[in-house]
Amino acid sequence: MTEKQYKELVESMAPKSPIWKDCLNAFWIGGLICTLGQVFLNWYISLGLDKDAAGTAASMSLVALSALLTGMSLYDDIAKYGGAGTLVPITGFANAIAAPAIEFKTEGFILGVGAKLFTIAGPVIVYGVGASVVYGFLYWLWTAVL
Repeated sequence: MTEKQYKELVESMAPKSPIWKDCLNAFWIGGLICTLGQVFLNWYISLGLDKDAAGTAASMSLVALSALLTGMSLYDDIAKYGGAGTLVPITGFANAIAAPAIEFKTEGFILGVGAKLFTIAGPVIVYGVGASVVYGFLYWLWTAVL
């Protein structure tokens, strides 16, 4: 069997991806998460918090809710249906931190939770901090020259 024949065989056997359905599900699930964030924000503002404090409290609420749903094994079910709609908001990051902590808790707090906590989110944090350092340096150069 040639490489071309093998490729054709694999393509014929692979299930077709329902891309439009997946995009629609990601859109409305992600939209619901963002709407929930707005509901939290409005609620905290109605309690008397200023906009910045209410935004922080809303973000913290979404992270706590995501960690709770991850612990109850519900977030993964939502993510199977909503796809990238659950990964992009802050809730996806909270899930990426909570899931390894739950999975490796049987190995102990140091070698389990502590060592594995950032296996998924660690690279995101490292490259995010690295990019912000580069951006900050370029911004500093730009403002120092002007």
